[in-house]
Amino acid sequence: MPAAGAVERIVSPQNPLLKEIRRAVQRGELTAAGLAVAESFHLLEEALRSDAEIDNVLVAESVRTTVDTHIRGLRRLRLTVLSDAAFASVASTEASQGMITLVKPRAFSLEDTLRGRSAVVILDGLQDPGNAGAIVRTAEAFGASGVMAVKGSVSLYNPKALRASAGSIFRLPLVQQVDADLVRTLCGQHRLDLYAAHPRGALLLTDANLTRKFALVVGAEGRGVSEKLRASAADLRIPTNAVESLNAALAAGVILYEAFRQRAAAQ
Repeated sequence: MPAAGAVERIVSPQNPLLKEIRRAVQRGELTAAGLAVAESFHLLEEALRSDAEIDNVLVAESVRTTVDTHIRGLRRLRLTVLSDAAFASVASTEASQGMITLVKPRAFSLEDTLRGRSAVVILDGLQDPGNAGAIVRTAEAFGASGVMAVKGSVSLYNPKALRASAGSIFRLPLVQQVDADLVRTLCGQHRLDLYAAHPRGALLLTDANLTRKFALVVGAEGRGVSEKLRASAADLRIPTNAVESLNAALAAGVILYEAFRQRAAAQ
């Protein structure tokens, strides 16, 4: 592998690295080498700001000058310049900015997501990567301790989730492929109040004491929270006017904001 600061050039769309990136994008997962495919100038800047481990920065030939001018710290990174045709073969967005960063995600433990006065978000079968990324962004914004994704949930490193997180995925403790039974056990061991977001929940959001350590379960679009996790949780309802339920990401944001508000007021 070339050293940091080295520049490679790729012309053919059939290059093995590009083939692997295409597979990762199509599957919505990490590459075989465990790298996240982050497409946009903003995500590169966020990765640099977050001191994330950057394996490679791929840029289209037509934007090379712009990249050199605007991205601070680029000279110390491994850079691969692609022909515009080769870049188009791996771009995952219709209006691509001509840049992809391959980032090695930080390895977090379950305990990392439960640090301090825990406020952990549990994704239970969530399938939409945009929702998943937006929840990660909101979780960081409102001081959550981390995010767990139960087995069967969308990958948090899906390229669409990365973009929706706007860089929060590089910083917030995240753990994937967690067993639902383990989630219940951990909440019990750490004495976390377990809540399930539910449009017809018996407990009104404003009546919940979110200054305590808690875990919020956000279920799959349509199906909601699984019975296995609801059995151990209190159903939490957001008061609304005229509509019964909210988008999963919006509901998580409202609840996390209320927790943030309560905790700030209690200080």
